[in-house]
Amino acid sequence: MGALVMRVACAWLLLLQLAGASHVVYKNLEMEAATMANVPPSIVDPRLRTGYHFQPPKNWINAPMYYNGWYHFFYQYNPKGATWDNIVWAHSVSRDLINWQALETALEPSIPADKYGCWSGSATTLLDGTPVIMYTGVNRPDVNFEVQNVAYPRDASDPLLREWVKPDHNPIIVPEPDINATQFRDPTTAWLSSDGQWRLLVGSVAEGGARGAAYVYRSRDFRRWRRVPRPLHSAATGMWECPDFYPVEAGFAAGLDASALAAASGGPKVRHVLKNSLDLRRYDYYTVGTYDEEAERYVPEDPAGDEHHLRYDYGNFYASKTFYDPAKKRRILWGWANESDAHAHDVAKGWAGIQAIPRKVWLDFGGKQVLQWPVEEVEALRHQPPVTVKDTVIKPGQHVEVTGLQQTAQADVEVSFVLSSLDGAETLEPEFAHDAERLCGVKGADVQGGVGPFGLWVLASADMQERTAVFFRVFKAAGSSRPVVLMCTDPTRSSLNPDLYLPTFAGFVDTELSDGKISLRTLIDRSVVESFGAGGKTCILSRVYPSLAIDMNARLYVFNNGKADVKVSRLSAWEMKKPLMNGV
Repeated sequence: MGALVMRVACAWLLLLQLAGASHVVYKNLEMEAATMANVPPSIVDPRLRTGYHFQPPKNWINAPMYYNGWYHFFYQYNPKGATWDNIVWAHSVSRDLINWQALETALEPSIPADKYGCWSGSATTLLDGTPVIMYTGVNRPDVNFEVQNVAYPRDASDPLLREWVKPDHNPIIVPEPDINATQFRDPTTAWLSSDGQWRLLVGSVAEGGARGAAYVYRSRDFRRWRRVPRPLHSAATGMWECPDFYPVEAGFAAGLDASALAAASGGPKVRHVLKNSLDLRRYDYYTVGTYDEEAERYVPEDPAGDEHHLRYDYGNFYASKTFYDPAKKRRILWGWANESDAHAHDVAKGWAGIQAIPRKVWLDFGGKQVLQWPVEEVEALRHQPPVTVKDTVIKPGQHVEVTGLQQTAQADVEVSFVLSSLDGAETLEPEFAHDAERLCGVKGADVQGGVGPFGLWVLASADMQERTAVFFRVFKAAGSSRPVVLMCTDPTRSSLNPDLYLPTFAGFVDTELSDGKISLRTLIDRSVVESFGAGGKTCILSRVYPSLAIDMNARLYVFNNGKADVKVSRLSAWEMKKPLMNGV
């Protein structure tokens, strides 16, 4: 896809974050559109709308912050249709990241610097506590000439920040002649450095577009900004969208505030995460490294990090953004997931795009990767008590239904597996050593292995014609006895509906299985399957659209398609309630 499409995707993420505050069902619109578009009725079934993931009431969606006791979610939203057009910055607020209230539109095209588009951006809190939005505007009709703008609340004493104003000195950052103005967007949250200057990044390209780049801009007054000549970092990946840059500390689960950290001069254990959304691949990648403020350079810890990328999520997850939550001293990650059905389906449904569950993110003890886990507030939606399964051995070729829940189409499942032996693990062929997704495509859930595949069948129909598999499969590296653990979501049998995009998603899990144990948590939400492997080391979100396994007709199973026994030491499953959401 071209730059416009990717730019739109970034905007979608922000839009989704703000607009998804309602679960109003427009049945007449859906059925009429389905008839006109010749779309299968199950595709527009309102029971496929998410129950507890953030989603707008209708139409199409794609800079979170915390202020005076409220979480604010700004996202790009199309109030007129389920396609990318007529984009505004919608705005929702919450006390707990789960229950949302939609407010008035925060930003829409209204000045010369954003006349042809208000695109993605970020929020920053200034030293006096004033919140500021930095965003990309398009100011020419004939070309996507991108500039960076700023907006301030009309009344900073209003904790809901209902109204925003754009000062006359916009735009505050204009691309220099050596910058491709059509690939210059998505300013990050700014941080105050030890030299008293504000810094932020803008995503772009270098060397004629061959390299993605994050450029540093500095300012003393948040009005006049100057670019550091060379990028903070770049790599041969193509355009970098939606950059994000923040400090972390190995084994320190609490979040770090970038500005406060700079004022304290950081520390020897502090590292930084640089994340970029790749225009060419449509995935979010990150590296962990060292930031030299004086030299204005970032160096990844792993020299091969730019080639063999780490990803927040190995599934349908893009244009993500983190923010520091001072109320609970944590860093929270938001990500956007688009639809995997056809464009005509989106129009017929009247909605498109959802937000992933907000995740707490921190650096692991080894300092090699970030860990992610659904924010604790999600657990308040669990119907108590859970259904539990304990000390149950799943034999090769066996599957066991998890019963006792009234419905499993909207559920939270946590399961711990114990492997009886790793001796039968297959040898991992070198061609798959850095390509988990292709490996999963070849070794899917229905392909018997030595140790695995084992895991969950979710959103399964009674006759098993439809089922989505979330599983692990254990290999051994060539010439080594070290296990290589694959985690995969396989939706190839998720629906009987035609014209669906059903890719397998996969990532490797950094674990040695020294005790033979591995855990999985899966959030099931009607058309979303969001999974966290090994305590959040590997995460995969997938969109599925069952035609049979909908609502009360969905079932849940544990399965083992390997040659070795697998024990479920404990499984807990909760039905999930709908949060309180008031729509736009």
